[in-house]
Amino acid sequence: METSADPAADPADEAVGGGQADPPHPAEAGRADGSAGRSAASGPAVLPPGVLADAGELLRALAAPVRIAIVLQLREADRCVHELVDELDVAQPLISQHLRVLKTAGVVQGERRGREVVYRLVDDHLAHIVVDAVAHVQEGK
Repeated sequence: METSADPAADPADEAVGGGQADPPHPAEAGRADGSAGRSAASGPAVLPPGVLADAGELLRALAAPVRIAIVLQLREADRCVHELVDELDVAQPLISQHLRVLKTAGVVQGERRGREVVYRLVDDHLAHIVVDAVAHVQEGK
């Protein structure tokens, strides 16, 4: 007799944070140094669903080509909206919309200087993600 598997109960989904969260493995209880206590041979640690969801949102914020170009520009120097418009040859309202998405995601910060707002990257981690993605694509061509 065959039984049908419920696709919603896929164990692979639970391994990446889908479904109910399992209690932490005793080896992951955490040490004083903050490490999880798992060896590399036992496989990757399962991250909390909230961390995975937040990482997904961050990657979605970086997914648009114009936003990638903005991050690359801000990696070189802080810029005002009009400088991004000139460098990227994109309309000002579109640049502003993309900056708003990046700001909401915590990728960029804006600081008012007189009549302008100067944008900068919050940290270099995000620039590395974008640079690595671009390098990966260029290696494949």
